Amino acid sequence: MKRYGYLALVLLLGCGDSDPAEKKDPATKQEKKVFKLDINNINPSNVKEIALVPSPAEMQKALNRAGLQSKLGDLALSEKSISMNTDNKDQLAIRCGVVLAELVLTVKTAPKPKMLAHLESLKQGFTKLGAGEKFLKTIDTMTSNIKTDAKSRDDLLRDMDQLAGIMVPELEKELGKWVVPLVQAGSWLKGANLVAGAINEEQKYDSATRLLKQPQVVDYFLKYVQREGTKKAPDEIVQKLEFTLLNLKKIASKETLSQADVKAIQSDTTEVLLLL
Repeated sequence: MKRYGYLALVLLLGCGDSDPAEKKDPATKQEKKVFKLDINNINPSNVKEIALVPSPAEMQKALNRAGLQSKLGDLALSEKSISMNTDNKDQLAIRCGVVLAELVLTVKTAPKPKMLAHLESLKQGFTKLGAGEKFLKTIDTMTSNIKTDAKSRDDLLRDMDQLAGIMVPELEKELGKWVVPLVQAGSWLKGANLVAGAINEEQKYDSATRLLKQPQVVDYFLKYVQREGTKKAPDEIVQKLEFTLLNLKKIASKETLSQADVKAIQSDTTEVLLLL
């Protein structure tokens, strides 16, 4: 399952190879067996379209390699709670993605009530989206483990990675191909916001191009936000996300990113997150 965490990092940061030791981890093989995830069924050309939630450990390593010391989990902990009080499914998917990113990023340090609140929000959101029993039962099991202190934070982090991994085959099959990309968009939006915030806080703008230049990812999300054939009333949050993605595409298409670009990325993504 850590392979999926690495794929998520590629989506956000475009980093190099993962640790070979992780690929040989017996626990990783067991997780793939339990959830029937087969990496061989993935088309290599679509790797970036499959990744979901940024792996906290790998994201932090990437920031550290770039000379940044910020802890993304600490930054994410200060964020407000995300409500699932909407019937708009595009918006629900985006909100679920944001919450899932926050959950994974803060699992090592978050207070128990905060983790439980995130899981409750996820269950509510995915229930309204129409997720099946298997996926919802996974959330229930994680909730029980947290309430009873049945697992360590390291084990819980592995469970969060599993939850992200099973979303690919399970939710796409149950809810349609457009749901997972919008969940991804919410998670990526949150991750980009935190990374830009860390760069701004430490003023390490020379790392921006390496960490935030991903125009092809923005194109992927726009394809689903702007998808044809949908009959839905205009939604403020989805419209704002589209506007933000278009701005991010312009920025990410530059050869190098400047201080002004990083500030714009943080500002634009913050505006969307504040609407949730």
